[in-house]
Amino acid sequence: MAVHRVVALVLPPQSTFELACAAEVFGVRRPGLPVRYEFEVCAEHPGQMPTLAGYDMAVTAGLAALDAADTVVIPGWQRPDTPASPAVVRALRLAHRRGARTVAICSGAFLLAQAGLLDHRRATTHWRMAAELAARFPDVQVDPDTLYIDHGDVATSAGTAAGIDLCLHLVRADQGAAYAAQVARHMVMPPHREGGQLQYAAPPPTGHPPGSLAPVLDWVTERLHEPLSADDLASRAGVSPRTLARRFAEQLGVSPGQWLLGKRIAAAQALLEETDLPVEAIAVRVGLSSATNLRRRFHRALRTTPTAYRRAFRGGAPSSQ
Repeated sequence: MAVHRVVALVLPPQSTFELACAAEVFGVRRPGLPVRYEFEVCAEHPGQMPTLAGYDMAVTAGLAALDAADTVVIPGWQRPDTPASPAVVRALRLAHRRGARTVAICSGAFLLAQAGLLDHRRATTHWRMAAELAARFPDVQVDPDTLYIDHGDVATSAGTAAGIDLCLHLVRADQGAAYAAQVARHMVMPPHREGGQLQYAAPPPTGHPPGSLAPVLDWVTERLHEPLSADDLASRAGVSPRTLARRFAEQLGVSPGQWLLGKRIAAAQALLEETDLPVEAIAVRVGLSSATNLRRRFHRALRTTPTAYRRAFRGGAPSSQ
């Protein structure tokens, strides 16, 4: 598989954590994993770049580095209330027009909005900045809760650590679920976090808060092979199906059935990549009962067939370590 080139565009004063989110996922060489990404950092004015951490970093590449990028990452922007440099805006627009995927972590969404890349599209940013983003850019459909939004050509993430969630999601889309899971395992991270960012907006209470879906989500994840329904989830949670549906909408933004199907499709992806099990056996193992049902659900969710997905990702996926 061709190596995917990721270029992070840094802006003074640069947040070291948001930059590290992208660098850790795309730039670190890991034992046992084939190299699928090249990572580079660039700036409008190469040289010493001040950071929020109290030290400067040396950036050697200029905006021309974006010309060869497959993905451009904006790892936060600490001055979202100021006009962006015309040269930076022009470089972002040219990269996007050329076909580069453009990704904003946290406050980086403000820069994409200034470049017009988020007009009439859903986007997110840190929950504390969501109202400001919506007020300053009324053409952007701001979602203040979700951890990340990916349109294929443009993607945005919620605050700070949600940049890791977005970057792992992009690896999953590029390289398959098994490869992304091994990257996450090396990082001691979950491959995918449930819920939105508003659960982090207030100091977390001890244990699961009242009404939290976490216990029932954990219970279901261990029983995907069983013929569970939304009513089974409601019974396990000790609430009515209507109450459960309301909690799913509030906490995850989807219905119980949609969430359950998504988990089953993700489990099927991993089995297609990591095993030689026939499609019929995978369908049973993930609770979709038959190969026909799995094919129909898989195609509706991913616009491809299980066989085509396995052919695309199994050959380059590393074996389990």
